[in-house]
Amino acid sequence: MRVRYTISARYRIRFVLSKIALFLLSAVPMLLPAQSSEFQEEMIVVSSRIETPLRTVGTAVSIITAEDIQLRGYNSMAEVLRTQPGIGISNNGGAGKPTTVRIRGEESYRTLVMIDGIKFADPSGTQVGPTFEHLISTNRIERIEILRGAQGFIYGADAGGVINILTRTGAGPVEGEANIGFGKFNTQKLDGAVSGGNNEGDFFISVSDLSSDGYNSRTSDTNLMDDDGYENTTLHTKLGWEPTDNFRLQLVARNTDANNKFDSCGFPTTNDCTGSISQTLFKLSGNYEAGKFTHLLSMGVTDVQRSNLWAGVNSFMTEGNIRHAEYMGSVKLSAISTLVYGADLNKEHVVSNSGNNLERNQTGSYLEYQSQVGENSFLTAGARYDDNDDFGKHTSVRISAAQFKDLDDRSTLKYRASYGTGFRAPSLSEMAYNTGSLAFPPATDTSVIEESSTGFDVGIEYTRVSGLYVGATYFNQKIENEIFFDLVSFSGYLQSFGTNLSRGIELIVEYPITSQWTVLGNSTTNDTENREGLQRIRRPRQLTNIGIRFSSPNNRFRLLAHYRASKGSVDELYGIGRIPLNDYHILDISTVYALSETLETYGRLENVTDEDYQEVIGFRSAGLSAYGGIRIRFR
Repeated sequence: MRVRYTISARYRIRFVLSKIALFLLSAVPMLLPAQSSEFQEEMIVVSSRIETPLRTVGTAVSIITAEDIQLRGYNSMAEVLRTQPGIGISNNGGAGKPTTVRIRGEESYRTLVMIDGIKFADPSGTQVGPTFEHLISTNRIERIEILRGAQGFIYGADAGGVINILTRTGAGPVEGEANIGFGKFNTQKLDGAVSGGNNEGDFFISVSDLSSDGYNSRTSDTNLMDDDGYENTTLHTKLGWEPTDNFRLQLVARNTDANNKFDSCGFPTTNDCTGSISQTLFKLSGNYEAGKFTHLLSMGVTDVQRSNLWAGVNSFMTEGNIRHAEYMGSVKLSAISTLVYGADLNKEHVVSNSGNNLERNQTGSYLEYQSQVGENSFLTAGARYDDNDDFGKHTSVRISAAQFKDLDDRSTLKYRASYGTGFRAPSLSEMAYNTGSLAFPPATDTSVIEESSTGFDVGIEYTRVSGLYVGATYFNQKIENEIFFDLVSFSGYLQSFGTNLSRGIELIVEYPITSQWTVLGNSTTNDTENREGLQRIRRPRQLTNIGIRFSSPNNRFRLLAHYRASKGSVDELYGIGRIPLNDYHILDISTVYALSETLETYGRLENVTDEDYQEVIGFRSAGLSAYGGIRIRFR
C-alpha cells in the first residue's frame, strides 16, 4: 500500500505542477505592469534563522509588512494572520476567546510563534501552544514572517509552521508614538511606544491596553445573557548594547495580563465564568561575529499563571514555566556554502491545584548545510536529534531546493520544493489528565506515545521588478498517532493509530496596476482526512482573500477593501455528530489619513454586509462593527 501511495502521489504532483506552470505562463503576459528600474534583494530569517535572500529559499514563506499591519488596523494578531495563504482561524466568540490558528489545516499547538526571538507558548495550557487570543496587534510591529508547513525543524521537532514576529529596533534620536482607538462593544485600545539608539545601544519599549465589553458569545446562554468582555495589558521591551562592531547583547522582556469572561463552565454548569492569565517572557542573548563564524548564545524564561472563577468561586489554577537555553552558530565554508548548527535545552514544569507537579527535559542538536549548486540553484539539507526524558531519542530532517531563472524582461521564474519530518511528545498535561481523578476508561487504558509528522510542498513563483508576483504551491502533510480528547464520553486523552492528512493548493497574486492601485489575493484549497477518512473539523475546503489597495499620490490617504470567504467547513457537536458550517463572505474596509507628519486618523468597518456566521458551532460572531482612532508620532 505504501508503494502504491508513493507512486500515485508522484504522478499527482507532476500533474499539479504542469497545471500550475500553464496557469503562470498564461497569466503572466496579461498581468505585466510598467517596468521599474529599482530592485532590492529581500532578506528573510524565518526559514533557517540566519539572513537568507528570499529568492534562494526553497520553503514556502509569507511576509506581512509594517505598512500592511497599520493599514488593516485589526486589534487581534489572529485577524492579521488570517489574511495570509494557508491560514485558517477558528474563534469562540470575540476578543479574548479561545482562538485557533491553523497553518495548512494543522492544530495551533503545532505552530511555533516567535516574538523578537522569544518563543510565545503557554506551558500551563494542555498542549503548550501559543495563546493567539491574547496576542494583540500594535503599530510597532516591523515585520511578520510565516513559514508554512512542517519544515521548521531548526526551531524544534514539533514546529509544524513558524510565525516570526519582529518589533522595531530603536535607531537615531528618541521618537515615540501613541494610539487612541475606540469602536463597537465599547472597545477601547490605547498603546504607545518609545525608541531610540546609536552605534553603541538601542531601546524599544511599548505598552498596549485593550478592553471590550464584548457580546454574549455562546448561543446556549439564554438565561444570564450577559456580555462576555475582555481586558488585555501587554508590556514589551527590547534593549540592545553593542560594545564592539561585531558583538551585540540583547534583552527582550514581555508581560501580558488578561482577563476574559465566558460562558458554560463548572459543575453544575454556569454562565458566570471568568478566566485570567499572566504570562511573562524573558530572553537574554549575545550575538558575536568573527570572520566566517557567527555565534548566538541565549537563555530564556517563560512563566504563565492561569486561574478560573466559576460563579465567583476560584475553581481552577495552574502554573507552568519553561527554561530554555540555546547555542546557534554558522560558518561560511566557501563563497557558495554555509553550515548552520546548534544545540538547545528545554525544561518544562507544570503545577496545578489538582496536585500535579510535573517536569521534563528535552535536549536537541541540529545541523543544516546550505549550498549554491550551479549558477541559479540552491539546496539545503539538515537534521535534528532530540532526546526527551519520557519518550527517548528522535531524528527529524529537512531538505529544500530552489532554482530560479532570470528572464529577458527582468523578471524571475522560480521553482522550489521542501520536505520535512518531526515529532511531538505528549504534553505533561495530557499525560497527567489520563492518570488523574477525572479520567476513566478508555482514556485510563491508553498509554499515549509521541506523534510524528511528515510534510512536503512544491511550488512555482513568477516575480517582476515592478512588484508583480504570482505563485502557486502544492502541499501534502500527515500526522500519525495523533493525540485527541475523547469528545464522546469525555474520558480523557485518546490516541489515533491512523493518519490525519492535509493536502491542497495555495495560489497567490500581487499585482500593482499603477503606482496607486494594487490588487492582492490568495486562495487555499485544502482537502483533509481524519483517522476515519472523514473531513477534519473546522478546516474549510476553500479559503479566499482578495484585497484592493489604494494610496493617494502623496501617500497621505490609504484605503484597503478586503474580502475573505470560507467554504466547505464542518464541525462536530457532542450527541449529534457532524454539522456542516454555513459558507460565509466577509468584507472589511480600512482607511488611514495623515493630517500631518505627526498626526493621522484611521477608521475600519468590519463585516460590512453584517454577515451572520459561525466558525465554531454554538459561538456567535460579531456583525457589522466600526472602529476608529488617531495616531500621534513625536520626536
